[in-house]
Amino acid sequence: MAYSSLEACLTDLEKHGQLIRIREAVDPYLEMAAIHLRVHEAGGPALLFEKVKGSKFRAASNIFGTLERSQFIFRDTLKQVQELIALKNDPIKAIKHPIKNFGAGLAALKAIPKKDPWQKPVFHETIRISDLPQIQHWPMDGGAFITLPQVYTEDINQPGILHANLGMYRIQLSGNQYIPDEEIGLHYQLHRGIGIHQTEANKKGVPLKVTIFVGGPPAHSVAAVMPLPEGISEMTFAGVLGGRRFRYTHDNGYTISTDADFVITGEVIPNMNKPEGPFGDHLGYYSLQHPFPVLKVHQVYARKNAIWPFTVVGRPPQEDTSFGQLIHAITGTALQQEIPGLKEVHAVDAAGVHPLLLAIGSERYTPYNPAQQPEELLTIANHVLGTGQLSLAKFLFITAGDDPTLNTKDIPGYLSYMLQRINFSRDVHFYTHTSIDTLDYSGTALNSGSKVVLAAYGPVIRELHTRVPDALMQLRSFRFPRMILPGIIALQTTGFNSYAEATIEMETLNKELANEASLNAVAMIIVCDDSNFLNETLNNFLWTCFTRCNPSHDIYGINAFTEHKHWGCKGPLVFDARKKPHHAPAVEKDPAIEKQIDRLFEKGGSLSGLL
Repeated sequence: MAYSSLEACLTDLEKHGQLIRIREAVDPYLEMAAIHLRVHEAGGPALLFEKVKGSKFRAASNIFGTLERSQFIFRDTLKQVQELIALKNDPIKAIKHPIKNFGAGLAALKAIPKKDPWQKPVFHETIRISDLPQIQHWPMDGGAFITLPQVYTEDINQPGILHANLGMYRIQLSGNQYIPDEEIGLHYQLHRGIGIHQTEANKKGVPLKVTIFVGGPPAHSVAAVMPLPEGISEMTFAGVLGGRRFRYTHDNGYTISTDADFVITGEVIPNMNKPEGPFGDHLGYYSLQHPFPVLKVHQVYARKNAIWPFTVVGRPPQEDTSFGQLIHAITGTALQQEIPGLKEVHAVDAAGVHPLLLAIGSERYTPYNPAQQPEELLTIANHVLGTGQLSLAKFLFITAGDDPTLNTKDIPGYLSYMLQRINFSRDVHFYTHTSIDTLDYSGTALNSGSKVVLAAYGPVIRELHTRVPDALMQLRSFRFPRMILPGIIALQTTGFNSYAEATIEMETLNKELANEASLNAVAMIIVCDDSNFLNETLNNFLWTCFTRCNPSHDIYGINAFTEHKHWGCKGPLVFDARKKPHHAPAVEKDPAIEKQIDRLFEKGGSLSGLL
């Protein structure tokens, strides 16, 4: 359906049994987020909070909580969007099959934003920042945040909506040193669209005008997170996905989405930063307090009966997981078209998305050579690590082969295939002193860390253990070995103190295992704080191992060596996945808040019988 507003979408969801109204007054301090998390974990419906304490505005969450619900919302346009993307990858299709692709051509007519000087529902009233629902999600958060914003900026060298950027960057509404109602915080990385615009404005010493849209047709929120190529306007994509042209107007030099529920306008002053955070983020840890740009608020607008949409992020899977699934469903094979030889890539949600990529590529460089080893795979790996959000990855596993059942979504099967074939003396490639995700605290400093590519190609060189070998049961300082997956074993030891001490600990482990022939069938040893926790679920292993490791500092090897500047090992890889003193704390629910919200799920409550 071509929704003209967020409320139209929510009404449609309610009509089809996919939304529940919460009638009780609910506290935006921790309670609303806790309710959302409990419902989302149960695969429940979208939520409409009708009484938000401290605000006259309603709020909605879990709108995109499942892929099925997202596909339902865009049921009338999704196929045409997919066809348009396919035509971009292969334009000759439009010539060969003009009738078949006629619908995609009509859909493209919705791409051009529409300037509407008459219909301006968002200007119904002028309000203050403090009038908005002040939702704090986690106990250690620095204040209230906007978690589904659409942040609009233009390039001062090339102004206009068709060259603008619409991104989803978190916004801190209150707390820290912000002047109430006059300042809010922006958190983003300088390589993102808004960061590029700010850099150009800073060069000229002028403020960057920023407009924040909240709510409006759901296609606008999806457009803000779409990984579109540089120079393609998110507003054009919003029009096609929503089946309705993006409506806008101008006010005091600001571009305004007239269909939004709320709009905040303001300016980022060059070189003016204030502490932003902490914030419980999508890796499952808090991102800590750091200086980020300040938005000097100019005006805040709201439409009549406006609804405040929000989501909650934390240790995955969360609602942003289905965002990623929807993006994948929309883009199809677009990434494979961009990177020659790439057949499949999977950003592993359970590992925090960015830390871990699993990929399948081609190996065609030397078909005449009987010796099989990764060659083209390394070229593909470099391309992957230089592409968009994939550049934030720390661990990239990549392989090639003729097995049609090989699938990156089958994580145990994929890892077994990889680990049966990888040659650790040759196929481990580090990138040191490089940039990583701002939200990842496993590195050496903010934005600084390392990456590693593990490539495998060729015949099976090891059969993987499916039981813990005796040699790992008899270690002195490493206890409670647990078989996580074939060839992957967790060992528990004392807490991490320093890298100097860790080096000694790993040297001790190496001495005890260096001559153990039984380890030929072990590929990875995970040193951790709690081996039972890793053994409980696959997700526990993926989250612990890949969010708590900095490859250059935390990967060791049994019988390791360095030759001609290449590091390798003759025995298993060893990952030190213990919690480090410089790591951020993990997000955890507040037991008192969990007890408080039980009232909604008990008999007579709005959510009674849902779980």
